[in-house]
Amino acid sequence: MAGRFLRGAGLHAEIFADERIPGGYILAIGGAEQSHVNLKHPQEVFYEYLRRIANVADLAAPAGAPVRCLHLGAGALTLARYLQATRPGSEQHAVELERELLDFVVDQLPLPEGTDLTVYIGDARHEVAFGDVDGPFDLVVLDVFAGEDAPEHLTTADFYAELLELLSPRGVLLVNIGDDPPLAFAKRQLGAVLESTPHAALLADASMFSCRHPGNVVVAARREPWPQEWTAALLAAGPHPAGVLTGAELRSFAG
Repeated sequence: MAGRFLRGAGLHAEIFADERIPGGYILAIGGAEQSHVNLKHPQEVFYEYLRRIANVADLAAPAGAPVRCLHLGAGALTLARYLQATRPGSEQHAVELERELLDFVVDQLPLPEGTDLTVYIGDARHEVAFGDVDGPFDLVVLDVFAGEDAPEHLTTADFYAELLELLSPRGVLLVNIGDDPPLAFAKRQLGAVLESTPHAALLADASMFSCRHPGNVVVAARREPWPQEWTAALLAAGPHPAGVLTGAELRSFAG
């Protein structure tokens, strides 16, 4: 096990082998598992919510074609590794608040050969507004918070509007939201996204839509209309039981 103290968060980060999966490693921060990486097979994504995000990434451009992606919250760079494995030559940018975390991750879990990744250290909103992050992007992935402890300035309709403006015409904004019953925070975030665009979907384990279970939901939003064929593809891709809300069902869920 390797460890590093994150001065900004005041927490210890640890990376250790996943004994269940050859080549698998887990990043834990403050004792909580945060990311999973498969160095041998980076196209295999272990966490359910991230697999759903990867499934949308698969639809965002023709198979194998490079994309431009902005990661807000880098973690163990699981999705960056996935995109390099499935879309070689992709141009990727990552914003991470904790400098020590990215240094630690890349040192312990090297990126696949050929990965084109530019890293920015700082607050996600500040870097988008005032840094060197320039669109358009085919994918913008926001994965920085869970539940009511989220930084308020990253949860506003204005911020989501700024992220949507970074998208290419075919682009997709993907927001991971972890929450507990009755999913009040997740519903507020979905509502904030819908203030800027009606072209969105909510992806999750189908049981999450009962609002009786803790877990993750993923908001996928576009500036252009949501392709209906994507809904069928995402339902088929899983992880199962997969649920996808769009249109009137989505607006009803947001309240």
